[in-house]
Amino acid sequence: MTKRLFTALTTVFAAIALLALTSGTASAYQPVDIVHTEDVQAGPYHLTIGFSQWPLRAMQSLDFTFIPDGGIADKSGTLSEVQPGGKVRRTEPLSRHPRKREVWGLDVRSLDKQGDWTFRFAIDGPQGHGEGELRNLAVLQQPGPPLGVSWAISSLPLFGLIAFLTYAWRRTRPALRVAQPV
Repeated sequence: MTKRLFTALTTVFAAIALLALTSGTASAYQPVDIVHTEDVQAGPYHLTIGFSQWPLRAMQSLDFTFIPDGGIADKSGTLSEVQPGGKVRRTEPLSRHPRKREVWGLDVRSLDKQGDWTFRFAIDGPQGHGEGELRNLAVLQQPGPPLGVSWAISSLPLFGLIAFLTYAWRRTRPALRVAQPV
């Protein structure tokens, strides 16, 4: 009994040690790779907008970074995403990028329509208030098949599973079994 307990405790301890030693590597963030930049003047403030993928495609997740000259420490601001056609999709405060904490940014964000987007910036800082925009941000067609086709194809295994479970349930239902004479 003691040898079994020792073996079990050793195995549990080894598993915990392995998890503790490898969890740091597993939870490490990938760095934000900027492959293209655009410049915007928002009043007295110069901003460099970075993109993790270029060219941009609709429905494709990517990272955006917004880097004002002199850093973000003494500044605040808002970003408005304007869709093709002029409708404001969302307005939100500029916040630190979760994986690149020294700049503002958006993490794993996608633009949902093809066309020319506009990013509007309003920045407040030691030099006052400034506004600017990045116009004609071309977003190309969504990669891959249309969204409806993708959903239909990916739903086929679910429908197969439902059909199988229905068949199995009907075959094993006790109410349908005929009592055998003794």
